[in-house]
Amino acid sequence: MEKSVQNLKEAFAGESQANRKYLAFAEKAEREGFPQVARLFRAAAEAETVHALNHLRALKAIQSTPENLKEAVSGETAEFLEMYPHMIASAQAEGHKDAERTFNFANEVEKVHARLFQKALENLTNKELVDIFVCPVCGYTVEGEAPDKCPICNAVKKLFKRIE
Repeated sequence: MEKSVQNLKEAFAGESQANRKYLAFAEKAEREGFPQVARLFRAAAEAETVHALNHLRALKAIQSTPENLKEAVSGETAEFLEMYPHMIASAQAEGHKDAERTFNFANEVEKVHARLFQKALENLTNKELVDIFVCPVCGYTVEGEAPDKCPICNAVKKLFKRIE
């Protein structure tokens, strides 16, 4: 059983990565004037999501909403305390400016995500819907209204994407 669990975890990671990669490929194909190829990449990305969610369910990794929020807080916190600082240091040591930039963006946004998940956990009985916006440059996430300028990357308000 242990090998199957490990295989499910690896398959989940692989399918999740394929989803994101195919969505990026779809955007590029669209920009380059290949709408049918973009459509194919988006379809494959959706299928990879189906696979990933099936693997996650087989792992029994989807719990109650409070448990899922606690898991999210823990994961986001580990990323900004443990994972990204090491990656940032390596990128700096190697002089890889693009890597350093993207790691810094993610590190700062993970702090925001941890706070938002913790807030949601603490206010779970509040059923009020609030707009949520995401910066398309760095991923900064904000409730209520998009800022005039992103506090992490300085992207302008009109670029922010409202999440349904």
